[in-house]
Amino acid sequence: MAQIFHASSNSIAKVSIVAVVFALAGLLWAAYSLNAGSFTTAVKVAPDQPIPFSHKHHVADDGIDCRYCHTSVETSAFAGLPPTETCMSCHSQLWTNAEMLEPVRSSYRTGKSIEWTRVHDLPDFVYFNHSIHVNKGIGCSTCHGRVDQMPLMYKVNTLYMQWCVDCHRHPERQVRPREEVFNITYETPAPNQDEIGPKLVALYKIQSLTDCVTCHR
Repeated sequence: MAQIFHASSNSIAKVSIVAVVFALAGLLWAAYSLNAGSFTTAVKVAPDQPIPFSHKHHVADDGIDCRYCHTSVETSAFAGLPPTETCMSCHSQLWTNAEMLEPVRSSYRTGKSIEWTRVHDLPDFVYFNHSIHVNKGIGCSTCHGRVDQMPLMYKVNTLYMQWCVDCHRHPERQVRPREEVFNITYETPAPNQDEIGPKLVALYKIQSLTDCVTCHR
């Protein structure tokens, strides 16, 4: 009886199977990279703003505390954006004719708010409360990074659910003394985090909340 398949068929079949496996693995890797990359997460991508506001200048150079602009961060779910009057408390005296600050002066004259682009913008189905985290000893830089080194504001963390859940599962790794919450240069985790973390968790009565309803209400 004549041979139906060529002698090389076995080799071709094996190579084809291996190629398909590698192709699927490559596809999965590409999908993961796209999902975790800056194109999707916007990590380290500074969005366009109506005014090129520099946290580096205001925080590092001028020493302005976070709470001067984000006034409700300790008492509200929303950290708050400064009204134009806050900006003009300084810029009515400084850089009064700077072209880049014309939108600020225009906002002050007309009463129309500056339309900033949200950098840390969670989906509508996610509930987040700034005041709870601040009062439990989670520092600004833990989530927002070293803003004192950012000429333009960008995200340093994905804000994906897994990132949040990792901290909720192990709050002792990120908690800091309350008096250090607004210290932008504080290192987290601290060199002695293994020692102070569990103590602060107990002192501040921090719960490891991982139920869905904690964030999805």
